[in-house]
Amino acid sequence: MMASSHLVSHYPHPFSFDGKRPSGLFKKGVASPTPCFGLGTSCWRRTTRSRPSHIIMADSTSGRRQVEVVYDPDERLNKLAAEVDKNTRLSRLSLFSPCKINVFLRITGKREDGFHDLASLFHVISLGDTIKFSLSPTKTRDRLSANVSGVPLDERNLIIKALNLYRKKTGTDNFFWIHLDKKVPTGAGLGGGSSNAATALWAANQFSGCPATEKELKEWSGEIGSDVPFFFSHGAAYCTGRGEVVEDIPCPLPLDLPMVLIKPQEACSTAEVYKRLRLDQISSYDPLVLLSEITQNGVSQDVCINDLEPPAFEVLPSLKRLKKRVLAAGRGQYDAVFMSGSGSTIVGVGSPEPPSFVYDDDEYKDVFVSEACFLTRQENQWYREPSSPIAYSRKDLAFGAAPTS
Repeated sequence: MMASSHLVSHYPHPFSFDGKRPSGLFKKGVASPTPCFGLGTSCWRRTTRSRPSHIIMADSTSGRRQVEVVYDPDERLNKLAAEVDKNTRLSRLSLFSPCKINVFLRITGKREDGFHDLASLFHVISLGDTIKFSLSPTKTRDRLSANVSGVPLDERNLIIKALNLYRKKTGTDNFFWIHLDKKVPTGAGLGGGSSNAATALWAANQFSGCPATEKELKEWSGEIGSDVPFFFSHGAAYCTGRGEVVEDIPCPLPLDLPMVLIKPQEACSTAEVYKRLRLDQISSYDPLVLLSEITQNGVSQDVCINDLEPPAFEVLPSLKRLKKRVLAAGRGQYDAVFMSGSGSTIVGVGSPEPPSFVYDDDEYKDVFVSEACFLTRQENQWYREPSSPIAYSRKDLAFGAAPTS
């Protein structure tokens, strides 16, 4: 007796036997934190459904029952794609690292540990750095480079501290090559280094498949610095304690409200500012009243209070003069003019344009100037740069590099 096999229908498998995949089988699907095939942050799946293949084998003489083998190529394809997803790791990531301003900052007392208690409305703004992360092929150390001089590239940098902390907390062994494209000035009271640390924690978690929750990252980040946990809010927060107690709040101000940042070349030492702080001379405004006023009526000179301004102006008298000149020149132009953090950035909210004396006075030829607006982020997403804020120095203005509008 001879057995005969009849192939009723046949569709070729979407993967050939040499492992190559024919083109045109995939279309874009839902974004995934683990990229498929190492090509980015989007997964690709075949979604059109084809008929299954049937192989019917029968004994042509005995009349014994036929055996039908059913094969679904779509199911097989999706299993293979899932296997690729599982084995493919994120290798590169570029993230925006925005800074912040303190819309108001009240000092409410001194702690037994020597730190001061504060109450402040922190808000992320659109000025920020860009940090590029690549997985290092070695498992020995992180390597950091930057586009400007003067940035520490070793364990003193908060990016390296954050990556070391993440490995300590999770037991992962990923090391990185990192390039920091720095736009936020240092010693500015804008939290640029703290933002870099938070961004590095977020990146490390993405490379590891997100084993840590946002809440855990936020809790861990307090070990790096008091301002770091704030960046795990959604962009606006009422912060107390040393700044590490973060209460996420709805954005109290319009995101398109413009502002200008003006920072002289000189920086303020935070330690020196707090050393000169005299608690008997600070304001007595209830910070919750300030928050309520800003939420209901927006910013004004009366509510944008910073208790660190008097000691900062002692450390850097030219900063007091700068604020006075911005106030005098910007009447009707700015809703409020105030210092951010412990200085030395002066913020003018209400217009993206600096006052004309910044263009004309040689005393300010080296100041940093940038326009900005408020910024928030979505749940489970990091901050995204809107359109690049324009940052320049007076030297740029002299050569016509600054915009006219």
